[in-house]
Amino acid sequence: MIRVLFFAKLRESLGQSEYQAEVAESPLTVAALRECILNARPDWRESLCAPNVIVACNQEVVGLESRVSDGDEVAFYPPVTGG
Repeated sequence: MIRVLFFAKLRESLGQSEYQAEVAESPLTVAALRECILNARPDWRESLCAPNVIVACNQEVVGLESRVSDGDEVAFYPPVTGG
């Protein structure tokens, strides 16, 4: 199981802050994990596939081709700005 977290505006648009992803194979890429989630929740495609969504695995920013494994925590969030 991979714990998937959603933050900020992304959490609001999806209507939840967390998702438990059951994966048949491990490790897999972040892109493959996202497709597994979208197979179960196709209504999330627009939000999760937005070009500016940032992904972190175990609290480190990663790319879509990075590997994730069973037991990892993956977070999706929009870009953060500050002042």
